[in-house]
Amino acid sequence: MSADFVSLLFLAGTVAIYACSKKLYLRYRKFWLSPILISPILLFVTIELTQTPFLIYFQDTRWLTWLLGPATIAFAYPIYTQRMLLRRYPITLMIGVLVGFGLGILSSMLLARIFHLPPDLVRSSLPRSVSTPFALLASKSFGGDQNLTVICVMITGVFGIFISDTFLNWLGLRSGISKGAALGASAHGFGTSKAYEIGGEEGAVASIVMVFTGITMVLLAPVVAYWVN
Repeated sequence: MSADFVSLLFLAGTVAIYACSKKLYLRYRKFWLSPILISPILLFVTIELTQTPFLIYFQDTRWLTWLLGPATIAFAYPIYTQRMLLRRYPITLMIGVLVGFGLGILSSMLLARIFHLPPDLVRSSLPRSVSTPFALLASKSFGGDQNLTVICVMITGVFGIFISDTFLNWLGLRSGISKGAALGASAHGFGTSKAYEIGGEEGAVASIVMVFTGITMVLLAPVVAYWVN
């Protein structure tokens, strides 16, 4: 088979796996059937069975990664429709952005110290708490490996929604604003999707915090890189 045909198969297969897993989740509404859990597992099994290097897979499906940019920009729509939230809760939203940014960096450094992670993995994991388009831009400033960054972002998002209910209850958060801010700041796009399942206001707040946390990460990445190095 030609390389182009193999690339097309991986691209179509990735979309098909996500679509099927989402349909399954919408039918049974079980957390462990969530597309963001099932899809990576099925893709990993497929890649292993076909003995395809991960770098080749990422190259073949690069268009899906590129689409994350427009998808992130699309979050501007709910931000616009809920723009009154920016005026009504500016301090809460700003705190969510700053806390999400700060804890994302500090937790990455803490994990690196505890597990004695190699420098390349540390640099790649620093922007893991923001959505992929922002994380990839920040990863360049940190001098990280973008493929590792994508993996770190996915793991963070999946882990974030996995513990989201327990985490929110532990923090004692009850208002939609607080829940949305926490989910958007800690689990980026994954958390935002979870927030929209809770409610429209929660999702809008999560979108706002996610986007502005990502922007903050990109803008301050050179400063953080200098501090880390």
